[in-house]
Amino acid sequence: MNFLAHLHLSGSDHDIMIGNFIGDFVRGRNLKEQFGEGIARGIELHRAIDEFTDTHAIVQQSKNRLHPKYRHYAGVIVDMFYDHYLAKNWSTYHDQPLEQYAQEFYALTKYYNHILPERAKRLLIYMTQGNWLVNYGKTEGIHRALSGMASRTPFESKMEEAVGDLVEHNEEFQEEFRKFFPELHSFSVNWLKDL
Repeated sequence: MNFLAHLHLSGSDHDIMIGNFIGDFVRGRNLKEQFGEGIARGIELHRAIDEFTDTHAIVQQSKNRLHPKYRHYAGVIVDMFYDHYLAKNWSTYHDQPLEQYAQEFYALTKYYNHILPERAKRLLIYMTQGNWLVNYGKTEGIHRALSGMASRTPFESKMEEAVGDLVEHNEEFQEEFRKFFPELHSFSVNWLKDL
């Protein structure tokens, strides 16, 4: 899953939300010593969500459709596609309007600026300026995000072409997301409860 899903699956705890947001920018195991308990839990939740997603049969169906063309980038693209469907159908999954949710998150990051890894800080500049969380819901927003990622990969990924696959196989990807996301949501809720 990508940024929007990770944030949504954090619930309302701000520490967990920020930890989940920076999960891809943090290495190592001594998380509590580095960040404190709440943010460490958010990072651990991020890792648990990634593992659940990467090993799920429905997600594998989505990846298999993309694998012949995009190889190991298929998983990254599916994460982006699923964020697209979450943003596009946000009111099905959340009571608060997406625009308001996104603006509150961007504001929240300012309070945590002192603990954010440098790479996360740099990304946030672009994320806020381009309002990525909202624009993921538009085909052109996903195309812009995937093109940006393609320009930063060391090898040719063809991710800038993936929006064509999203349009061509929209019904299949959307149905896979619709089946998968409630399972991921239940997993995340239970993971947080077990803490």
